Amino acid sequence: MTREELIQAVRDHALAHYNDGGWDVIVECWEDHDIDAYIGKARTTKGAIAKFANGVVSIWADRQADAINSAF
Repeated sequence: MTREELIQAVRDHALAHYNDGGWDVIVECWEDHDIDAYIGKARTTKGAIAKFANGVVSIWADRQADAINSAF
């Protein structure tokens, strides 16, 4: 799989999961070169998406949940 295909796979996944805590940040704030740098040596779609899901997306999901919970 090419780097461009991996980047597009991450973008497609993020868009499909836009409302699933944290993926919206990837859609709205990350550019292709940012995604490319973050996925590092991942060579599969599953690996690239997992890097995001287990890293930056989970952090943003926690922050969003904290913001929602502190509003009440």
